Parts: sequence; structure tokens; C-alpha cells
Amino acid sequence: MSDNSSTSTRPVTDVASMAHSAREASRKLALLSDQTRKATLLAIAEALEGNAERILAANAKDCAAAEKLLSTGEMTQALFSRLRIKGSGIGEMAARVREVANLPDPLGKSFAVTELDQGLILHKESCPLGVIAVVFESRPDVVPQVASLALKSGNAVLLKGGAEAANSNESTVGVWRETLRRFPAIPQESIELLQSRSDVMELLRLHNEVDLLIPRGSKEFVAFMEKNSRIPVLGHGEGICHVFVDRAADLNKATSITLDSKIQYPAACNSVETLLVHKDLAAAFLPRVIAELKKANVEVRGCPRVLALLPEAELVPASEKDWSTEYSDLILSVKIVDSLEQGLEHIHRYGSKHTECIVTEDPGVADRFLQEVDAAGVFHNASTRFADGYRYGLGAEVGISNGKLHARGPMGIEGLTTYKYKLRGDGHIVAEYTSGVRHFKHNSLALEE
Repeated sequence: MSDNSSTSTRPVTDVASMAHSAREASRKLALLSDQTRKATLLAIAEALEGNAERILAANAKDCAAAEKLLSTGEMTQALFSRLRIKGSGIGEMAARVREVANLPDPLGKSFAVTELDQGLILHKESCPLGVIAVVFESRPDVVPQVASLALKSGNAVLLKGGAEAANSNESTVGVWRETLRRFPAIPQESIELLQSRSDVMELLRLHNEVDLLIPRGSKEFVAFMEKNSRIPVLGHGEGICHVFVDRAADLNKATSITLDSKIQYPAACNSVETLLVHKDLAAAFLPRVIAELKKANVEVRGCPRVLALLPEAELVPASEKDWSTEYSDLILSVKIVDSLEQGLEHIHRYGSKHTECIVTEDPGVADRFLQEVDAAGVFHNASTRFADGYRYGLGAEVGISNGKLHARGPMGIEGLTTYKYKLRGDGHIVAEYTSGVRHFKHNSLALEE
């Protein structure tokens, strides 16, 4: 497991009691009104802003320690970028918490009402999952995002961040728990922060207490969790995203979309890693876009055809490994393809099912791309950086799922809920139906507004 966590002095057995307390807390959270959950989140957003100096000071301490690791090569620039909270970062955290607070109540939603027989009515309604555990690296802004979604959806949450962000995470969780004291109906144990690698190993065995485990990290990290956990795992997988510039692409759109997808925040999992260009547009487009990429200090790794087209550009030859690498950095691999079919084949082979984009003015080609590409997000003439819970209007996200079960793509509140069947009868028994005394109606009834 690729985890840089330090050793904790807390006994490993504490994790089991923390998870059990979170389970108890989750039962109380499920009973709270939406008004209570909303008021609590709005108060937390205000508290984050009021404690901005405290959180930024903790983050500065983490960054100072991380700079030493960066200088020795023990930490990547991408990881360091995720670690640092910018000056506007606290305001952005608070804004996202408020966004979640103001979302519609996800609980008690009626999906179906069925009259099984007279006086025997079956309701299908949304409810919380219970206890969510999220293990993540670096990014301190994960804490308010995940915790706000958990509280809004009535779930308790166990958080484990990387050691590089320990001070930042402890500070943010501290502010969160302090604010909860003003709301006696919400147990302090509804949010807990794990400390060490041994804590995580203990957590993986607590399938009776934890309902869903969400690892956010490398492909290897997620695979380790899936292999070693008895808890259902929803992996926040790697993002090997592509931009395919079709022969019918608008050059201005293709250039701006490529630059935004790579440069706007290269450390993000929705940053583009490979640019595919149709051969008919390569000569007109590649000199232009590569010049702009190099101005932004992007290292371009080209296939043999790209190198032959731009011999004076001092490009790096792309290897086979490049097509399956998530750089999370200012590096972009570029390949010329002969057709849409060849572009689709490349994406099917190397893509991670995260987010894929086509730039084209041909609606037929665009529709085919949107239909045939198997990914959580498939975009036409839009930057891959739009693949984000906040930008989708979900308020925030717990992670992005590349899988197809339970949740897919940016995972917001709906991904933290499940449903239950509520059957209301009046002394009904199955024996009367098996004997033919009574018969099912199975009439669908209108949902209550």
C-alpha cells in the first residue's frame, strides 16, 4: 500500500471502537430533519471562515515539511500542489459546504409506491448508507467536501488523510467538531480522523461497522484496498483522460480545450494525459497547440509521426508506457491517428473510463463518440476539467468512480444514499395469497409530492 502515514501512538484497537461509535452516531443522523442538517452545515461554513488563519497556519506547517520532501524527490510536484491551500482556499471550502447545505434533502425521497393489494402498500424510499470511510492522499480540501456530503445525507464518516497533510486535516476536523457542540442532536462521533497506516489496516476488517470504503489515490492504492478489504470498495480510480481532435474540429476550440484540459490544474485526475489528433488536421493544428503548450512549460511526448511533423520542436519520443500513464503533471503525450475508429480503439485500450473528450463540428461524429466511448464522462467540445462534482451541481464530491456499479463519475449525495422498502399492511399474511383466498393487484400509485 502506497501510504506515507506515520506511526500513531494510539492503540490499533481504538479504530474498532471509533467505527462502532460512528455506527451509533449514524443511527441518530438518519433521524435528523433536513433543517437541522442544513443549519449545522451553514454554521460549519461560517466557522471555517472564522478559523481561516488557524487552518492556513496548520497547512503552512505541512507545506514546510513537504518542501523538504519535494527537494529530495520523495514527493512529486503534483502531490505538493494538492497539499497547498491557496489564499482563497478557505473561502472556497466554505462556499462548497454552503452549496451542499442548500441542496435538496436526499433522504426520504419516494421512488415508487405500489399497491400490492387493498390495504397493502409498498413504498421505496431513499435512506443513508450509514458509515462511510474515505482514505485519501494530500488534499486537505477533501475533508470539508466529504464531511459536508456525509452530514447532508445522514451518514457518519471516518477520514484518513496522508501524513503530509496531518496538521491541515486535524485543524479542519477540529473546527468541524467544535461547531458540532452547538448542535446537541449531532454526535461528535459522526466525524472521526484516523491517524496511521495501522489504523487503515484495522479499518479494512471492520465490515460490520463500515458500509462503504472510498480510497482516493493511485491505481495501485485502490487495488490494494479492493484486495484487502471486506468492506465494499468504491475506488476513486486513476484518470487517463484523452482529448481527440477530429478532422472537422474548430482550431480555436481545439486549442483552448486542450490547453485548459492540461494546464488549468494538471494535478487533477480529470486533467488530459493524451492528445489524439486526426491526421487530416495534424499539420494545421499541432504546430499551433504545441507552441502554446511549450509556452506553459508542458513537456510534450510525441509518437513517431508527431516527431517527424515537428522535427525542430525538441519533443520527447513517447514510449508505450506513456499511453497508459497518469502524469498528474505538466506532461502530455500526443499521437496522430488515421481515423475516428483508430482514435476510439486507442481510448478503449488505454483509457481508464474516467473522462474522454472529442473536439469536432461534425454532429454525426460527435454523437458516435458520445455513444461508443465507455467512460463515466464523455464530452463534446468541452474541457475534461468539467468532470467535477461541484461543476456538475452536486455541491461537492466524495470522489470520482470509474466503475459502473452503485455510483459512476463524480459521486455526490446520491452516491451516499441507498433505499429501503417500507410495507404498510393491515394484518395481511402470505398464506392467503398462496391458497388463492386473496390475489395481488400490483398497481403503481402516484408518488406523493
